[in-house]
Amino acid sequence: MVRKRRAFTRIVTMVAVIAMISGCAQNATKENSQAASSVSEINNEIIYASAKDINDMNPHLYTGSMPAQGMVYESLVENTAEGIKPLLAESWDISKDGKTYTFHLRKGVKFHDGEPFNAEAVKQNIEAVQANAGKHAWIKLSTKIKEVKVVDEYTVELVLSDAYYPTLVELSMTRPYVFISPKDFKNGGTKDGVNGFHGTGPYKLTGHKVEENATFEANTEYWGGVPAIHKITAKVLPAGETTYLALQKGEINFVFTDDRGADSIDVEAMDQLATSGEYQVVRSDAMNTAMIVVNSSKQNSPVHEKAVREALWIGIDRETISKDIFNGMQTVANTLFSSNVNYANVDLKVRTYDPEAAKRLLDQAGWTLAEGKSVRAKNGQPLAMKLYYDSNSSSQKMQAEFIQYAMKEIGMELDLAGEESSSIANRRATGEYDLLFNQTWGLAYDPQSTIAAFTSDSAYKHTTSGIAEADELYRRIDQVMSSTDEESRKALYADILKIVHDEAVFIPLTNGRVTIVAPKRLQGITFKQTQYELPFEEMKFE
Repeated sequence: MVRKRRAFTRIVTMVAVIAMISGCAQNATKENSQAASSVSEINNEIIYASAKDINDMNPHLYTGSMPAQGMVYESLVENTAEGIKPLLAESWDISKDGKTYTFHLRKGVKFHDGEPFNAEAVKQNIEAVQANAGKHAWIKLSTKIKEVKVVDEYTVELVLSDAYYPTLVELSMTRPYVFISPKDFKNGGTKDGVNGFHGTGPYKLTGHKVEENATFEANTEYWGGVPAIHKITAKVLPAGETTYLALQKGEINFVFTDDRGADSIDVEAMDQLATSGEYQVVRSDAMNTAMIVVNSSKQNSPVHEKAVREALWIGIDRETISKDIFNGMQTVANTLFSSNVNYANVDLKVRTYDPEAAKRLLDQAGWTLAEGKSVRAKNGQPLAMKLYYDSNSSSQKMQAEFIQYAMKEIGMELDLAGEESSSIANRRATGEYDLLFNQTWGLAYDPQSTIAAFTSDSAYKHTTSGIAEADELYRRIDQVMSSTDEESRKALYADILKIVHDEAVFIPLTNGRVTIVAPKRLQGITFKQTQYELPFEEMKFE
């Protein structure tokens, strides 16, 4: 343990040294930074760093940048800390049997291309999503929608096959149930792509240079009022020192945790910027749980065994990750969801950090360490696995290296592989992984969205399908989603959480928050009830 902490401390010290060197560069470029920052502020412009391109902004698919899509497109309702509130729908009614939702739409709203937003546009968009239902199977609502009816110009009915209590929550998500101008449809829908990206949101997409930048300008006809920030630019930059130096030079003036949990600059660099006096660091409340996802269905891999998964769980020192990598910015997570998530305050056994117990677990399961060997084996198979992390996240890379070192101490070999977030998401869907970093959907969407994904081929089906109680797990998930009784729902969620916790297929690490680095003069920085969007329209320079 002492050797491990000393080795890891050397890693952290190296990061601190880089930050100190960058701090010297900051002093040399402070004048340029202030001048460039002032130009951006005079022009009411936010220029933020993005570790990846905005990609295809089709809101009914999943390759686009969610923060960018959140500026352009809107949903019928909005999920807030106080509950579901009106957005494009001013009000709604729910039938007694819970199967019909009648939405009364906001009048006078237009898409960015001038097309009217009305009941027909709602019907066309929802039907376009449903025409590609297999892509959206992780969202249970997509399997429940039976029909969309236009009652009149500003009234629309959504008819479900069964009662589904998370309906409004899932309609509030960043995608896919948001609205794009029907004039942008291709071949009568959106599954084959779109011809443009015109939503109803506070910003319009006005320019895009692939792998360079994207520009968004304020929607001067926005129904909610013209945003104070007139222009937003998303600039593609490698995470780490490049982004840090870009902030110093004034090439960008805003960074934040992106929609895959990747951090553009590390904690040490954030603190360095905050102490410079030019920037502020703003953090949200806990939003999600960072975790290692285990492919229980991969029968030729050691991760198929529960004992291996449990050994990995208790062999990770979360306190060190929280304190030394995140400076306490993220807190230790012992369960898949934190207790403040609805239905997640469940009594589950705590697996504390205990590398000696991990060794005993592996010994008992037949994974033994032969004399002179550094890696355990069982029936000739080495205890070796591959762990994938987001190459754009410096903190994930550090965690991966730390965990790799810790596992080596108990006789487990981890091969590390950094890939783009889209590649990680694809591996999760195809099952081509042993272990990978991921995170829960987030506060507003949990537990229902992450749990619904347990049954989805495009999400966590490979994670859950290899456990002994997989069929029972899926049965209870179906029950909880259609339950109309609150107490029954609580009991079902407790059973679901206990099954996946006992099987150790989602190994929690830390509870995360969205972090923003911005000029001190930027006011109105707040957060939505989601980690995937920021309310840029509420921000302004003082």
